[in-house]
Amino acid sequence: MGSPDSDREAPSMERPQHRVTISRPFYIGRFELTQAQWIALIGSSPFDRDRSNPYYNLPGMAARITKPDHPANISWHDAQEFIARLNEKEGGPAYRLPTEAEWEYAARAGSQTRYSFGDNTADLDGYAWYGGNFATGGSHPVGQKLPNAWGLYDVHGNVWEWVQDWFDQAYYARSPTIDPQGPETGTRRVVRGGSWHNTGDGWRSAARRDYVPDYRGISIGIRLVRNAA
Repeated sequence: MGSPDSDREAPSMERPQHRVTISRPFYIGRFELTQAQWIALIGSSPFDRDRSNPYYNLPGMAARITKPDHPANISWHDAQEFIARLNEKEGGPAYRLPTEAEWEYAARAGSQTRYSFGDNTADLDGYAWYGGNFATGGSHPVGQKLPNAWGLYDVHGNVWEWVQDWFDQAYYARSPTIDPQGPETGTRRVVRGGSWHNTGDGWRSAARRDYVPDYRGISIGIRLVRNAA
């Protein structure tokens, strides 16, 4: 987990690289949660809620990202609301967000390279929506690029994905080696995977950022996990 010191483009928050064991099986969504799935359960569009990010009001932005087969752009708190409703409907606490360690384990799909498909950034276009500008860019329908080796789409780019963990760099640096759950408290939650726009280079399997849990922008969604037992 994390980026090696030899990767000079990787920021310090991706270090140190460390070994983690995932001891419990789980299912994880092949796709990021779509707006159609959100609406089917919640009954209204996620974009009916106030946006934290002012870029949502740029000319044409709403039209480019508010489409049924695009990822639902939601806050961490919104994600918890969706999960609670889904578990109520399904009759048990089966669904949740992945931990940060589970997310990276699934995104890497057995790889130890910068990306799930290798180290060559030139190949990224085949797997990820990224590099868009705010004048013409936006999110894209899920599942249009190549999947990783385990059949998961958009683990690089399209939208960042909330995970369960609070952000704490000190915790990350001395992470438990078995099933790390993240710190018990914090002020910001972790997102993984990178997004469609060009304001960062966060598409490595180890890439991570942090946002306040009520942040509701234009490029953060979720990928659900279901407990295997």
